[in-house]
Amino acid sequence: MLGILFNDRECRELDYVLRKELDEMLLDLRDTRIDGDMKTAIENRYKVIFRMYARLASPKDLSRYALNRKTK
Repeated sequence: MLGILFNDRECRELDYVLRKELDEMLLDLRDTRIDGDMKTAIENRYKVIFRMYARLASPKDLSRYALNRKTK
């Protein structure tokens, strides 16, 4: 376990970076040109980033990024 202290500005920046990364991965998961193995790798990374974002985001914000099975 690793602990890091962030000030308010750093928390907002981390929130922004994680949201942008989640948005990019959602676009990639919807892309029909990407094959199954690559999508599996993206999904695994998405789960890690999502758990990181879940530590900062409100439930309302988090629901926007909940992975939907239709995305596959």
